[in-house]
Parts: sequence; structure tokens; C-alpha cells
Amino acid sequence: MRHVISVLMANEAGALVRVAGMFSQRGFNIESLNVAPTEDSTVSRLTLATTGTEDVVEQINRQLLKLVDVIDVLDMTGDAHLELELALIKVRIKDSGVSIEALADPYDVDEISRHGDLATLRYLGDGAGLNTFVATLEQADVLVELARSGAVTMTPGAEGLHYQVPTSESAEYF
Repeated sequence: MRHVISVLMANEAGALVRVAGMFSQRGFNIESLNVAPTEDSTVSRLTLATTGTEDVVEQINRQLLKLVDVIDVLDMTGDAHLELELALIKVRIKDSGVSIEALADPYDVDEISRHGDLATLRYLGDGAGLNTFVATLEQADVLVELARSGAVTMTPGAEGLHYQVPTSESAEYF
């Protein structure tokens, strides 16, 4: 089963390598991976998609929480969440005999540049829709290049992953 996991981690050199290394050492596969700073520049949000049984994903979550740079982990699968992908898609527009506009019409696609006989499209939507759109372009033999972001997720409403800087009242001393 596919799982989308969001991880808050320190925005420091080597943090991503430790996460990727943990997956590699245990033989887990990462289908897609996104990392970027959050509203707090000292914290990054990593969103990854992976597959596995509930037990395997539970083990992944536990192992992630053991990493020194990881602050929090949330498996979005099964819970209410928003999930989108961004893709830049280069297509051949001349001499193809195909209307790119007609192919793109059912999807949230905008043309963002045109150079010669090539157009670059921007897709924003769910991964399944992107897969269908790409298959349509391949079938029409107009797909030239594809760059996709992978899943980016967030829970709706007040719930979610938030880093709160520890205060002197909330800090635990050992």
C-alpha cells in the first residue's frame, strides 16, 4: 500500500542524507521525495511517498523518529489530507497533428512557455491525474520531457505538523 509521510526535521546539512541512508540501509524504497524549509527557516518539511504493509510503515516511522535531526513524523495515509503534485511537461506542438489544448483541457494545465515547436506546460493536481495526463501525452506521441515534484501534503484545518520552539517553561532538564 502507498503511504505519504511528512517529516519535520532540522534544516541542516546532512539531515536529508541521514533520512535517505536509513531507507537504504533497511531496504525501503522512496517513490517520491520533497524537502523545503517551513515557515520557520531552521526547520524543513520532508514529504515522501513509499510503499509497504502497515507494519513496515510503522517501522519506518519509528526509525525516522530515532534520527537526531527529526522533530516529528506524520503518516498522512488514511487521514484527511490535501495532496498535490506539480509537474513541468515539455510537449511537441508542431507537426504532431494533435491539439495540445484538447489533451490538456480535462486537467489543471497551463502553458507557461513556447519555444519553436515545443511548449512547456505546468500541471498542478493529484498524482493519479498526472499519471493519466502523461499517459495521454505518450499515446499522442507528443511528450518530450517530464519533471515532477512528487507528493506535497498538508492536513486541512488546525491539525498538522508545527514546530514550536521550546520555551524555558516547557523545556525539560535532565
